[in-house]
Amino acid sequence: MVKSYLRYEPAACFGVIVSVESKIAYDSSGKHLLVPALEKIGIWHVRQGLCTKTLTPLPSSNSKAPSNAVTSISSSSSRIASGYAQGTIRIWDSEKGMCETTLNGHKGAVTALRYNKLGSLLASGGKDNDIILWDVVAETGLFRLRGHRDQVTDLVFLDSGNKLVTASKDKFLRAWDLDTQHCMQIISGHHSEIWSIDIDPEEKYLVTGSADPELRFYSINHENKTDMNKELPTENKWEVLKSFGEIQRQSKDRVATVKFNKSGNLLACQVAGKTVEIFRVLDESESKCKAKRRISRKEKKAAKEGREATEKGETDIEAEGGSNLVVTVPDIFKLHQILWAGKKISSISFSPVTSKNSLATLALSLNNNLLEFHAIESSSTTKLSAIEIQGHRADVRSVTLSSDNTLLMSTSHNAIKIWNPTTGSCLHTIDSGYGLCGLFVPGNKYAVVGTKGGTLEIIDIRSGTCVEVVEAHGGSVQSIALIPDGTGFLTGSADHDVKFWEFQIVQKTGEVYKHLTASPGRSLKMNDDVLVVAASPDGKLVAVALSDNTVKVFYMDSLKFFLSLYGHNLPVFCMDISSDGDLLVTGSADKNVRIWGLVFGDIHKSLFAHADSVMGIKFVCNTHYFFSVGKDRLVKYWDADKFELLLTLEGHHAEVWCLAISNRGDFIVTGSHDRSIRRWDRTEEQLFIEEEKEKRLEEMFALETDNAFENKYAIKEELPEEGAVALAGKMTQETLTGTDSIIEALDMANGERKRIAEHEVEKLKGRVSAFRPNILMLGLSPSDYILRALSSVHTNDLEQVLLALPFSDNLELFLYLESWAFIPDKVELVGNVAAIVVRLHHHQLISTVSAKPLVTRLEDSVPPKVKEFKDLIGGNLAAMCHLEQLMSMRLGVVSRDVKTKLWEIRSCNAKRIEAREDTKQEKKRKKKQKKLDGGHVWS
Repeated sequence: MVKSYLRYEPAACFGVIVSVESKIAYDSSGKHLLVPALEKIGIWHVRQGLCTKTLTPLPSSNSKAPSNAVTSISSSSSRIASGYAQGTIRIWDSEKGMCETTLNGHKGAVTALRYNKLGSLLASGGKDNDIILWDVVAETGLFRLRGHRDQVTDLVFLDSGNKLVTASKDKFLRAWDLDTQHCMQIISGHHSEIWSIDIDPEEKYLVTGSADPELRFYSINHENKTDMNKELPTENKWEVLKSFGEIQRQSKDRVATVKFNKSGNLLACQVAGKTVEIFRVLDESESKCKAKRRISRKEKKAAKEGREATEKGETDIEAEGGSNLVVTVPDIFKLHQILWAGKKISSISFSPVTSKNSLATLALSLNNNLLEFHAIESSSTTKLSAIEIQGHRADVRSVTLSSDNTLLMSTSHNAIKIWNPTTGSCLHTIDSGYGLCGLFVPGNKYAVVGTKGGTLEIIDIRSGTCVEVVEAHGGSVQSIALIPDGTGFLTGSADHDVKFWEFQIVQKTGEVYKHLTASPGRSLKMNDDVLVVAASPDGKLVAVALSDNTVKVFYMDSLKFFLSLYGHNLPVFCMDISSDGDLLVTGSADKNVRIWGLVFGDIHKSLFAHADSVMGIKFVCNTHYFFSVGKDRLVKYWDADKFELLLTLEGHHAEVWCLAISNRGDFIVTGSHDRSIRRWDRTEEQLFIEEEKEKRLEEMFALETDNAFENKYAIKEELPEEGAVALAGKMTQETLTGTDSIIEALDMANGERKRIAEHEVEKLKGRVSAFRPNILMLGLSPSDYILRALSSVHTNDLEQVLLALPFSDNLELFLYLESWAFIPDKVELVGNVAAIVVRLHHHQLISTVSAKPLVTRLEDSVPPKVKEFKDLIGGNLAAMCHLEQLMSMRLGVVSRDVKTKLWEIRSCNAKRIEAREDTKQEKKRKKKQKKLDGGHVWS
């Protein structure tokens, strides 16, 4: 009989507040902060400091990369867009916490995401150097813009002119016209990679940040059309961005993010260090006054030096404005203050809501798994709060479960945390040294932690405090193991000593309560550094792993030498003894796991376990199954009797340092360099070794086949032309599956139509027999069965699916489109299919005689149906707007349309007042100039 095992699956992940792969972002309300947490997105309530929701993607069947981390985030109203390292984009409903759609288009990580103001379009840039524009409403890609020669780092919409500006590591800015889908302007001048760009809310200025020592500013031209008859010899008539000036930065580090706040009165420049430079954006009157003071100071200085009082270039009359005052970038952007953080800053985000007591609220994500909130005031910055409890500041070095599996202790470089392993909530945080190992004392009221400084820290679990620090070793305490009888424990250190300790209850003078402590007993001197110690469950043997690649086994009662286990080529980092004391399993830096017999010290098997060093290994209680973890980010499940790999668990994004197993074996816990703690639960699903082997072989074969095809037979993609446009989607496993399903449906429908035709012929001949439909078609007609297969294809994949179909099958679909156009729910699908096929196979359609009547009939039937539904939607929108206005009138609330009109009237009045003031100032200047020139006015 074939032996079966129970499968382990990912159950929970906690300990990560914010990861550094992506930038943080506020939602539109300003109440919540969207934070990347490896493959998840945490939605944190700013005031409460709690993670209210977690957006977790479902595991993909064709996902081969375990570390599909979030690399970019953007939000618009109730929608959240997230880009991932595999190139996918997910659109989430923030209220429901569910993924609405998945968009596939990029071949590399998505590095930039941005919604337009209406939230109907989404632009994405990736490591594949491409920019893709997505229609969020239709859930499909519109087109792909190509031209950058390196990774796209940032992008912004110019909504006033329906344009897009993109920045890249190729040191160039590109301005794209989204109507004509071409590159209008290429801006050079940067000496290093451009890392971030942003525009102010009024779209007057665009700022870029790079590794250059200055911030560059560009003025935005909002003229959509230029008079073609008017020749401008000095200006480019298609120029969208015009260089406006630059400001010297205070820091020498490269710029990571430049960001305007929502009101546009502040500009933050975050560098790849610990500082954020905050600039105040002066309004027009303040900037003019500052420019006048600057010119006045220069005039006075020039007068003192005996030169002309008027500085050349500062009083030239502008061609269009007629003003003699030139406002420069330093006159508008004034350094307000510099914000310093305790650690390196990963990203920043301005809150869209401004409080009464401050100019703005700025959220910081630090690279030590920490979130901070600062209030920017008129004279200083104030730290409001921080989110730090739910995670370690550095990697997790050890995890330990209590005997009843209700508590989990993790250690890091400066803190010990006690967790609830079921909910993932942090119960206590205790300041400590660099904890390398730990254990729970029987009774689960105390814990002992061994540190890198050679001390033992006694932790009171109930109060969450360190009650005593014992100087234990002269070197770091590498390992700690409980003696089976529960009276003490033993430690191994880098000072070549193995020490035995006994638990004692003491009461110090002046203290009321008693607490636990440890007193040293026997010691065992070794010749090399002790890396791991383990005690057999029966209490008879002690195994010691040394840095000379060997494992020594001693009798625990007499400490006499028993066995020497050698065979590893590099030091043993972890080991464990089975519950029955028969087997010892060791994991080493040589990537191998060795299974030893403790009776004679013979080696049972050597297994190549991981692609990097094996860092943790544990037996499941009362079995010969064991788990191993390594620096290759994997968790593996083994059978020590059959020497077989049972299961490989993927999920960590960095090296896995430690491992703990519950005493019932129903779940395991792992800690990693990515600061995450993951729990894997045992399920009731059975697994068989042969099936798992077949799955692994199929995956390896598919991967090798794809790589061989790409390397040997695939046409190497040349560099795209300047401003090239391509299809938005990409070929994936889903698109291939969709293509196969449509081809299968067409073949089955054709066979069914032939059977129906033959039945009709037989019926005319008088040979009447009951027609038996094909049971595989689920009782549907051929047309409905094909429509069912076509409707199952995602809108975003429809273009790639039809592209993979042969022309004959696309032509066959045209036979059914005319009848489908009369189905109300399928009008949009019919229009999309017809448009895509005509665009992809235009030349073949016009050269195929049989296709002409099909296209003609579709032209007569589809557009009227589309127009009918467009009119229906337009009428519904108009009715909703009318209802909104009626409700606002009844409630006495000004609607958005009225607000917009009032804002336009106020802005026009303000411009008129400014024009009058400018005219008055011009008259005063001319009178002053007339007096200086002796009564003569120069033209």
